[in-house]
Order: sequence, then C-alpha cells, then structure tokens
Amino acid sequence: MEITFLGTGVAIPQKNRVQSGVLVRLEEKPLLIDCGSGVLNRFPEAGVSHTDVDTVLLSHLHLDHVADLHPLIKANWLRGNTSMKIYGPEGTEEWFSKVIDAYEYLQEEVDVDIIELVSGKEFTPEGFDCEISCTAATHSVPTLAYRVTGEDGEFVYSADTEPSRDIMDLAAEADLLIHECSFPSGMKVTNHTTPSSLADILEEYTNEIGSICLTHFYPEMRGHEREAVHRLKGYFEGEIIIAEDLMKLEL
Repeated sequence: MEITFLGTGVAIPQKNRVQSGVLVRLEEKPLLIDCGSGVLNRFPEAGVSHTDVDTVLLSHLHLDHVADLHPLIKANWLRGNTSMKIYGPEGTEEWFSKVIDAYEYLQEEVDVDIIELVSGKEFTPEGFDCEISCTAATHSVPTLAYRVTGEDGEFVYSADTEPSRDIMDLAAEADLLIHECSFPSGMKVTNHTTPSSLADILEEYTNEIGSICLTHFYPEMRGHEREAVHRLKGYFEGEIIIAEDLMKLEL
C-alpha cells in the first residue's frame, strides 16, 4: 500500500502546499481521498494518470477538499473515462448535483454514482480488495474520518477535526494515523487541531498506533513543524512525520 500526499495545505494559498488530497495505491489501483484545489495538477508530478482514478472518498464538502472534483471528472471525460464513484457524508449528492447542473454538456456525458455514508458504515468499494470504515469527525459541517484496511496495512485519515476519541478509537492498531494539525500550539481554535490539543488525547493511545503523519497546515504553521513534532514526542512513542506535497509513504 502506497500513500501519496497530493495536497497538504488549506484554503489559503501557500508555496509548495496545495489543498487537501491523498492518493492511496492498493494493488496498483488508486483510491483518492479528498480533492481540493491544485490536486488535479499534482497527478503528473506524482507520476500517476488522473484517468486511473474512478473512486473518490470525500471527508466533507468544504471547498479546500472538493474544489478539483468536478475538474477531475471533466479531465477524465476528455480522455474517454466517464464513470466515477464518489463516497461522502450526508449532503454529498445534493452538493454534487447543484454544481454539475451548471454544466449541462458534462452532466449528460458522465456517469457518476454518489454513495452517502454515515458514521459506523463499513464497505468495500467496487474493484478494490480493502475494507473501509468511517466515523464522524468534530468539525463545522458533517465530516467523516476513514480507516482503510488492505492486505499490506491499514491507516486512518482524520479529515478536518478537533482531536476526538472516536477517531483515536478508529485508529487503534492501525499502522498509520494521518491527522490534521492546522495551527501551532498556543492558538485558540475550534473545529481544528493544534499539537497541544492532539497531545492532550494522544497519551491514552500511544501504544495503539504505529506512526502519525501531520497534515492540513495553515500558513500559521510554517516554521512550527519541528515544534509540533517535539510537542507530540512527549506523548507518543511512534514516529511522527510532517507531510509534504508529493511525499510518499509505504505500509
């Protein structure tokens, strides 16, 4: 299982960080988790064809996680690939329909299947040899964290969230937890995570998770990456990784 971080940033433009997107290769078949602005153009840089992607998991519907989804569908259509399965939280079908209704020519040409999920759902996407489960994250809109279990390993993607025991429980015994870390310690934030707020809950799970990879960085985090790792090392025994665009991890 190979994980490529296509985008590790947020809605505010930053050098070398586009918006959220993670590509998971499971036995040569790619699964895309979130598709924010800039993610589509990362495909050639990552050495992956966008036309190989026919399944997308959306954590939530904020623009920095979905802005390139319709452009991805159009790019595939232009290359003759017209089918897509999209999994997402409540409201995904209504949102998708409203956007694609603005492009009648595209609406008539593509076959997009929307599957809305609820917390606790377990499923296997068509064409994949893996199991996926999800739980609700703590964010300002309906948001799902995902656990992906394949033959070679398993990981959890927290999505945008405050630190949550539900997500930590989802990550128990996983090889990797990809967790957002939007702002540095000392900032008072809601709906997002800082190293301090993550540390407060992480100590209870230090022996239950293999490694942690931090992502989804606001510009305020620039220059505080090492500080974040140092803060968490006092509460977690495994490896702590700072995600970068186009970084690859193997499980």
